Amino acid sequence: MNERVCGAKKRLAQAAIVTILIMLVINVHAQDGNAGITEATNKVKGYFEKGTFLMYAIGAVVGLVGAVKVYNKWSSGEPDTAKVASSWFGACIFLVVVATVLKSFFGI
Repeated sequence: MNERVCGAKKRLAQAAIVTILIMLVINVHAQDGNAGITEATNKVKGYFEKGTFLMYAIGAVVGLVGAVKVYNKWSSGEPDTAKVASSWFGACIFLVVVATVLKSFFGI
């Protein structure tokens, strides 16, 4: 029984030493949070313009597909052509407005 108590005390001491070492390493490698936030902000600003162009490109593709869809419905004389056209037009306007609002929201 005495050996078990000795072994338990030894493992407890080892765990305490490891915990102290981990805490020291964490404190040594801790950095200023402001520097990380500033770096992240600069990276996001760098990618934002490319993301806006990508959003416009997606809008152009959606617009072309929607225009073909509306033309096909109009040519075949289907009665819900106005509904499809307004949905298509709304989607195109939404993409442009979202890109513009995001630019102004983030101050880019």
